[in-house]
Amino acid sequence: MWVCPGFVSVEWSESAMSRVPETPEQFSTFVCDLVRRRHPSRKVELSATLVLTIDGRHLGLENLWRTVQRAPEAWLETVEHHVDRVLEGDQMSSLDIPFAVAKPRIMPRIQPANIFQTLDREQVAHVTWVNDTVIVFVMDMPHYTVSISTEQMIRWGVTAEDLEEIARANLDRYAPNLDVQVVRSNEGGRAAIISMHDGYDAARLLLGDLHSRLSAQLGRTFYVAAPARDMFLAMTGDPEPFVSRLRARAEQEYHRLPYPICADLFLVTPDGVAGTKTEAA
Repeated sequence: MWVCPGFVSVEWSESAMSRVPETPEQFSTFVCDLVRRRHPSRKVELSATLVLTIDGRHLGLENLWRTVQRAPEAWLETVEHHVDRVLEGDQMSSLDIPFAVAKPRIMPRIQPANIFQTLDREQVAHVTWVNDTVIVFVMDMPHYTVSISTEQMIRWGVTAEDLEEIARANLDRYAPNLDVQVVRSNEGGRAAIISMHDGYDAARLLLGDLHSRLSAQLGRTFYVAAPARDMFLAMTGDPEPFVSRLRARAEQEYHRLPYPICADLFLVTPDGVAGTKTEAA
């Protein structure tokens, strides 16, 4: 039995471990216990509900909690795999990887600016973007991704703007033959869905040729819903009932899916991504 400071200790029986803990608080305590058992050399504390601190670094559990809610039948394996991959990536991030080795693996991710409620803004390599989001950067490894810190960026002698340029170029080359599914609604609107399931679906908003890829189907300006990391839904700017329905769906998915990004729509123009409909107006 392990005790996480500030939280009630729980002794997890085999039967208890066969089902997902019922509350975020119970889940947080379970993951804290699990990390301590599997990685006894680590200093692990539960600093808040769904927030672990491992060797002084914050690890949010909100995305993991949402993931196991969607697939409860394999929840324990999901948690163990996630914890092991995160800690492997953490070890990798402490290595002094040469920039020449890292450069072709640098990829962008869009995240909500509220990640800095638990992370130190000064320690995360990022650039601000539209819709209260930021672009962060990762090294895409075979089995996990490694977040790029400001410290690593400084060691390489590059700026966040340099990383953005490199990451966007790598994204353009990452999967050039995108599988785009275009559907037509009864209201007359059209939608284009990108679902590659590679962790970069929403990041396709950053493609340099996004407008030219989709404008023939969706018009000169169109909207994109990217409520979470693994969801990209582009749509025509009208009719209004169609847009409103998909906007409402995006808001629902933002509150439900793991790795949420933004409940608002992004407006795509020939000049790039301008933000939400409200901002554009």
